[in-house]
Amino acid sequence: MGAHGGVDLRVELGGITLRNPVLVCSGTFGNGREMAAWMDVKELGGVMTKAVTLAPCAGNPPPRVWETPSGMLNAIGLENKGLERFLAEDLPWLNAMQVPVWVNVAGFTREEYVEVSREVSRSGLASALELNISCPNVKKGGLHFSAEKGEAARLVSEVKEVSEIPVYVKLSPNTGDIAGFAGAMVRAGADGISLINTIPAMAVDVETARPRLGNVTGGLSGPAVHPVAVRMVWEVAQAVDVPIIGMGGIWSWMDAAEMLMVGADAVAVGTLNFRDPAAALGVVEGLASFMLRKGYRRVGDMVDLVHRGRDMP
Repeated sequence: MGAHGGVDLRVELGGITLRNPVLVCSGTFGNGREMAAWMDVKELGGVMTKAVTLAPCAGNPPPRVWETPSGMLNAIGLENKGLERFLAEDLPWLNAMQVPVWVNVAGFTREEYVEVSREVSRSGLASALELNISCPNVKKGGLHFSAEKGEAARLVSEVKEVSEIPVYVKLSPNTGDIAGFAGAMVRAGADGISLINTIPAMAVDVETARPRLGNVTGGLSGPAVHPVAVRMVWEVAQAVDVPIIGMGGIWSWMDAAEMLMVGADAVAVGTLNFRDPAAALGVVEGLASFMLRKGYRRVGDMVDLVHRGRDMP
């Protein structure tokens, strides 16, 4: 029940109790069922589902993934089976796992975000929503919610009106003011923040002089982005007073501890899941051993240590 060798790994995020602070990132774990053959989903702190849109989405043309020396480029393009099948096939299965579920909500219009959020909330099978506001394919000439603070805040406010479960906002690193952006989301009603999403990037095959991805550009994840994510979690933790789920290149329990120490209340493992579907459970065990060695009885003993350390004599 969250206790490992005398340490208590349980964390509470705004009323949602997790057996440990390690979740899996949206888009890296399917909807849980795909990974169940290789690991026990019930042992995770939580699952953040693959993005769900109102209608089925075919995604971007292949190739969609390219491995770089220190990370991975992807341009999946929100491929998913759509809300109706997700509610009928995947969410009930995840709910039966008795693991907290954040449903990643995406859309091509503001109305789609609101509709998907309303129906997921009504289902009673999810713990929280995670708004993916990094999708570029929205109304108003391709306006990026992730780049327009006011537009994003308006979306959060509208989703809050139809949701009875907590609303988290997943922030893009593609902003010069991540703390200000997070603050605007909280003022609009966000119950929590998750960060960071992938960093826009590109790779080229020099033999053919053609982009490696069918979409030309994609999002970079993996170890290369981890220091960026740590800095952004550190900045956001000083700006808001809501739960923060830190993600971005977590490749070991040390990366997870680093995220917690700069202010994340929980962490999520992403790209590493493609290498080892059970990697998140290894991070849990590593954190437990570290806490035991350091004398931390609770996860909260580690959270924000970097900030608190600055005030120590």
